[in-house]
Amino acid sequence: MADARVNVPAECRRGEPFEVRISIRHAMETGYRTDAIGKTIPRNVIQRFTCRYNAVPVFAVRMSPGIAANPYLRFFVTALESGSLEFEWVDDDGVRGTAQAAIKVV
Repeated sequence: MADARVNVPAECRRGEPFEVRISIRHAMETGYRTDAIGKTIPRNVIQRFTCRYNAVPVFAVRMSPGIAANPYLRFFVTALESGSLEFEWVDDDGVRGTAQAAIKVV
């Protein structure tokens, strides 16, 4: 499945928001394009994306065919305690992708 690049600060202060950036490598085929011989390329887009902070969901989004290939998401999370951010996404084929990042709260 797709892989992702995650960018979060190495550490942040308790109670302050920190920025999360993730870029997911995925073709995001809309189902409207055709290949070289005119056959329709099947739709395959990421349907759902979720971010969990120490197992608690903090950000979720449903995507549509209007999202570009290799989607880039940027959002903020409030630092509560050190731990991990877990990212999960599912595409039309049912294939799941995951990524993780550690965060240290001072």
